[in-house]
Amino acid sequence: MSGVIGPKIVTQVPGPRAKAIIERHHKSVATTTNDPEGMPLVIERGEGVWIWDVDGNVYLDFATGIGVNNVGIRHPEVQKAIEEQLNKIWHAAGTDFYIERQVELAEKLNQIAPGNFQKKTFFSNSGAESNEAAIKLARWSTQRKLFIGFIGAFHGRTLGVLSVTASKTTQRSRFFPTMPGVYHAPYPNPYRNPWHIDGYENPDELVSRAIEFIEEYMLNKYVPPEEVAAFMFEPIQGEGGYVVPPKNFFRELKKLADKYGILLIDDEVQMGMGRTGKMFAIEHFGVIPDILTLAKSLGGGIPIGATVYRSDLDFGTSGAHSNTFGGNAVACAAALATINVIQKSLDNVAKLEKIFKERLNEMKERYANIGDVRGIGLAWGVEFVKDRKTKEYARAERDKIILEALRRGLVMLPCGASTIRIIPALIMTEEQAKIGLDIFEQAIKAVLK
Repeated sequence: MSGVIGPKIVTQVPGPRAKAIIERHHKSVATTTNDPEGMPLVIERGEGVWIWDVDGNVYLDFATGIGVNNVGIRHPEVQKAIEEQLNKIWHAAGTDFYIERQVELAEKLNQIAPGNFQKKTFFSNSGAESNEAAIKLARWSTQRKLFIGFIGAFHGRTLGVLSVTASKTTQRSRFFPTMPGVYHAPYPNPYRNPWHIDGYENPDELVSRAIEFIEEYMLNKYVPPEEVAAFMFEPIQGEGGYVVPPKNFFRELKKLADKYGILLIDDEVQMGMGRTGKMFAIEHFGVIPDILTLAKSLGGGIPIGATVYRSDLDFGTSGAHSNTFGGNAVACAAALATINVIQKSLDNVAKLEKIFKERLNEMKERYANIGDVRGIGLAWGVEFVKDRKTKEYARAERDKIILEALRRGLVMLPCGASTIRIIPALIMTEEQAKIGLDIFEQAIKAVLK
């Protein structure tokens, strides 16, 4: 790989070239989530776990492009697969014609996805599209129209899945009406929940309250269970704050779903593909979903999404659902190589998990403004608060820490109201992890002094 041994900051951040490009960007590119004050990083290139900006500064990557670069940036095995496919064909319209690469990838995903039953896969280009396909599939196969999602969830910003998304009001503001027929239940967040239960001390009580709310106060009062097609959830909430539910929550939800004939849609877009130390995050919870969605890291940096499902749920009519670019030949080649690299990297995730868990919890003991540390594998959330008793969000402090870390050569991203997500590449070395954690703590000290 690159031989880089550490971050190197040679200009102010942002530097002069970066400032000019940021100014041009905001004149010409649509307003999305770019923040010129909080994350003024203008990327020129990257390799492995390292990012170079346009001014020559070198950063260690704890953000992986929002979990896209799970195998690092431009992993050589993935790049080789892409280059080989580029010399054959780029796009082959896989929903009208047939390409073997697409078949190979579907066979692989059907094989590794949880569940000892026949599966099929629909290909798309993004997480939102994967989840849209899951919604349509559930409606088609069950002939039911309603869905139950969870507060704090993020499933995408297209109008169908936006109706299930419930992590920030800004994502929904001015977009009403979204898809009707979607209801939300509290997610069993051990740190913050409507019942003020300490879910770390009393996980069973928290799960009981969450399930009781769904059955007694939703299905028994105003959401007819015989009309609910599916529960839609993230096994670990991502954008909502990297929230890990109690271990038995999904087992109890599965019992409830089976009681009323409701499907389980498992959104693995951010937490799947090895992020948690298993190929799919739901494997930590001992439950098999009916439908599983993927994107982000599936293509190793090339856009591709997938919806994997029980084959008996398949669309029964040609044309009920389709697209143009889904299963693109280059993306499929990249995904097959990425899966192979991830499978070889899971042991490394287990090693790194111990380092992150120990070090982040040590930081929690040292800094009173860290209210909660939570995570599995290489998916960690560090939530900052003004006061541990009141749990008042420390959003400004969180944002300053991210910016301070960037200026010291570490790239991180926010999530939730005042949480920093730490999601390094699965291929990261122990030495690189320790370098990043050192910078993170230095940034905390500088801001909270």
